[in-house]
Amino acid sequence: MNLAHQSKHLTLFVALLSSTEVIAQTPAPPVDAGNTIRQAAQSAEGELKKSIDELNAARAQVATEKLPLAQELTSLEGRAIQLRREGDTVQRLVDAGALEIATLKAQSKARQDELTYIGSLLDEYARTFESKVGVGEMQVYGEAAESAKQASENKTLAPAERFNRQTAFTDISIKRLFDVIGGSRFDGTGVDTLGTVHKGQFAMIGPIALFRADSGSAGIAVAQAGSPNPLIRPLDDELGAAIGTLVATGEGTLPLDPSRGGALKALVQKTNLLHIFEKGGPIMWPLLMASVVALAVVLERLLFLLNEGRKRSPKALSNFFIEVGKGNLAEAITISDRSKDGIVNTLGYALAHRDQSLGHALAFAEARTLKRYRRGLAILDTVITLAPLLGLLGTVTGMMASFSVIGGDLSSPGAITGGISEALIATAFGLVIAITALLPFNYLNTQIEQIENEMVGCGAQLKLLIEPDHAPAHPGKD
Repeated sequence: MNLAHQSKHLTLFVALLSSTEVIAQTPAPPVDAGNTIRQAAQSAEGELKKSIDELNAARAQVATEKLPLAQELTSLEGRAIQLRREGDTVQRLVDAGALEIATLKAQSKARQDELTYIGSLLDEYARTFESKVGVGEMQVYGEAAESAKQASENKTLAPAERFNRQTAFTDISIKRLFDVIGGSRFDGTGVDTLGTVHKGQFAMIGPIALFRADSGSAGIAVAQAGSPNPLIRPLDDELGAAIGTLVATGEGTLPLDPSRGGALKALVQKTNLLHIFEKGGPIMWPLLMASVVALAVVLERLLFLLNEGRKRSPKALSNFFIEVGKGNLAEAITISDRSKDGIVNTLGYALAHRDQSLGHALAFAEARTLKRYRRGLAILDTVITLAPLLGLLGTVTGMMASFSVIGGDLSSPGAITGGISEALIATAFGLVIAITALLPFNYLNTQIEQIENEMVGCGAQLKLLIEPDHAPAHPGKD
C-alpha cells in the first residue's frame, strides 16, 4: 500500500508540473493564483518527500526480511535434497525386496515341487507296501499303512498333517527292515485248515513264515487271498514241536526246507552250463559241433602260423638275393632247398622252373604257398555264417513249441516258458559262436595278406634281377 500511495503522489506531482507549464504559457494569472500554485507545489514536494521516505522504509524492511527468507529457502532446499536421497534409498530397498520376494517365490515353488514328488513316492510306497511284506505282517503294520494311504486320499487334511502321516509310516517301515534282519517275531492270528481262528505268535525267517498258536499247535503260515489272517498248514508232531520251540524261544535250527529242495536246485541250475545246453533243444547239438570244428580250425591255424614264423630266416633270404645278383642261380636254388623259410622256398621253386616264364613260375609258386596258409579258412567262414542261422532255426522251433502249447492245454505255463527259453538260448549260442570265430578269422586273413604282400615284393625283386630289361618302368605300380 505504501508503494501505491507514493505512485499516486508522483502522478499528482507530474500533473501539477504540466499545469504549471500551461499556466506559464497563458497570460499571467492574478496574484492570488500564483500563491495557490506555490502552495500546491510545496504541498506536492512534501507529499513527494513523504513518499520517498516511505519508499526507503519499505526498501529497508525488504532488505531486513530478505536474509531470513533466503536462509529458510536454503534450509528447505537442503531438506528437499535429503528427502530425495532418502526416497532413492527407499526405492532401492523396495527393488531389492521385490527381487528377494521373487527369489523366495521360486525357491518356495521348487520346495513345493519336491514335496509333491516325495509325497507321490510315499503314496506309491504305502499302496504297494502290502505286496512287499511277509505273511501275517499286515496284522502289525496294516493300520499304519492304511493311515498313510488314506492321507493321500483325504482332501480335508492339511499338507503338513498328510506329510506327517506318511513320514510316520516310513519310520515304521524302516524300523521293520532292521527288525527282520536275522528273523523277527510278532503276535498275530491265523486260521487253520478247518477255519478256526487261533491267536499266537509268528516268526519270520527270510521269506518263511512260521506260526505257533497259544494252544501249542504249530505250522507254516501261507497267505490267503482276501483275508488278512494267513492260513496255517500243520505239520507232523516232530516238525510241529520243533517249529513251536523255535517260534516260542527265537532260537534253534529250522527243521525243514519249505521249498522242498527247489531253492538249492535253482541255485545249481542257475550256473550249470549243461542244464542250459539241455534247455536249448535239439538244435544245440549242431551248434556244438560247429563250435568244436571252429575251435579246431583256429587252433590248427594258429599253430601253423607260429611254426612258419619260427622258420623265417631273413639271412637266408638275403643270401638268396646276393647269389642271384651275382648270377649264381644254381647256388641260389641250393640255398632255397636248404632253407625252411616259406618265402625263400617259393622264390627258389620259381627260379628252378623259369624255363617257360619266370612270371608264371612265380605266380604258381605263390599260389601253392598261399594255399597252405589259407587251408581251413573256408570251414571257419562257413561256421561264422552257419552258426547264427542255426540259432535262428532254434528260435523258430522253440516258438513253434510255445505256440503249440498255447493252442492246447494252458494249465502248464512251464511248457510255454520252456519253448521261449529254448528259442533264446539257441539264438544266444549261435551268435556267441559266430562272434567268437569272427575275431580269429579276421586275424588269420590279416596274417595271410601280410605274407602275400611280402611274397609279391620279393617276386618283383627277383624278376628285376633276372630280367632287368623287362622290368616295368614304374616298379612301384607293378
